Amino acid sequence: MKKPKPRADKGIDSDSADESRVDQEPDEIGESTHLDSLRHDLEVKTEESRTSQDKYLRLAAEFENYKRRAQRDQADAIKFANEKLIKDLLPTLDNLERAIQSAEEQKAIGPLLEGVALTYKQLLESLTKIGLQQVSSLGEAFDPAKHQAVAQVESDSAPPNTVVEEYQKGYFLHDRIVRPAMVTVAKQSTEHETDIHSE
Repeated sequence: MKKPKPRADKGIDSDSADESRVDQEPDEIGESTHLDSLRHDLEVKTEESRTSQDKYLRLAAEFENYKRRAQRDQADAIKFANEKLIKDLLPTLDNLERAIQSAEEQKAIGPLLEGVALTYKQLLESLTKIGLQQVSSLGEAFDPAKHQAVAQVESDSAPPNTVVEEYQKGYFLHDRIVRPAMVTVAKQSTEHETDIHSE
């Protein structure tokens, strides 16, 4: 008679499986925590990298602006280096011009006048070569940026606020005003104002 085979103890197998699961769960939790930590570190480093890149771009832009300003300032310094010389020479230019006008008015055309006129012309040409330009005035609208009004006169022939006389020429050095022109400006005549009001 055969003896029955001993049955496996199910209780023991169940306990072993539970122990296996218990052993595995801490490992899985540890791996998950480690991944979370790595993910957090990656986010931090990404943000730091983005911040550093923004700072770099700002610094690069500021440097470019500084370089452009420095180049512009240097160019202006070279361009207007003769400004003081120009200002010192303008009275001489004025005196020569007045001498020519006075001689012409007195009909004293002669060698002296011709010499003065030639000197004036040569001086003006030399100054023009380094950037001097005369301010245009007569017949133009008054512009306080380049005109200095010393008087106003009533005029029926010129629109109000128009330059009708120039006492002293004004000058530019390149695009910068060195001296404004001294001018007389037209204003509306009293008779014209009366006619307008009477209508």
